[in-house]
Amino acid sequence: MSFVPTPPTSGPAATAPGVNPQRRLAAQPPQTEPRGFVLYVGLDEKKAAAAGIDLGRLVTELKKVTSELAPAAETHAAVALAPVGAGGRDLEVVRLAMQDPAALSRYRGETEKTPTDEGVIVDISRKRVVLDGETAQLTYKEFELLQYLVLREGRTIDRHELISALWAEGVEHEGEVPNERTIDVHVRRLRAKLGAYEEIVRTVRGAGYRFDRHADVTIRYASTPSPDTF
Repeated sequence: MSFVPTPPTSGPAATAPGVNPQRRLAAQPPQTEPRGFVLYVGLDEKKAAAAGIDLGRLVTELKKVTSELAPAAETHAAVALAPVGAGGRDLEVVRLAMQDPAALSRYRGETEKTPTDEGVIVDISRKRVVLDGETAQLTYKEFELLQYLVLREGRTIDRHELISALWAEGVEHEGEVPNERTIDVHVRRLRAKLGAYEEIVRTVRGAGYRFDRHADVTIRYASTPSPDTF
């Protein structure tokens, strides 16, 4: 939310340099008042370690700064837990894990979009894909392939990982021993069925495949992970 300044009232706080106690949230409903704020931080342990810190210490330092700037403030911190290998931007994963209403609404598809609207709905909970209001006729394997990429949004997945993850014991149900060509064929068929939205499954030359979210793509998840507390 953005802040819209209003004229300060009288009193010590009103005259303090750079301080305006009467700032009002632009989207603040009537008869409400700010009582604190939430700061989402998208950062995993590897990135924290690369920066020479860990999440626990970072939380401690942020609490310390808050205490120094506002001694009366009460603080509570929780670490966001997500499934190993979950794709997507760190910040969005954190918002989803922390049950942020806007993030939950978007990821569950509870937006102004309906199945009759234009766009793509990848419904993980119901194992289906809806294209412009029509259910796409994907095979089980095609949906599993798309789902694997969706759950690792933004990360390029190589063909060997896809074979290992989607073909148990390295053998497909038709008896075919899967190889890189098997993956390419399934991706080609999947993209053909996605039609005008085929570009959500990107080919990364020499590396593999990646799911890229567009503005007209909605993902519906079955559930959200729960956070743990520091």
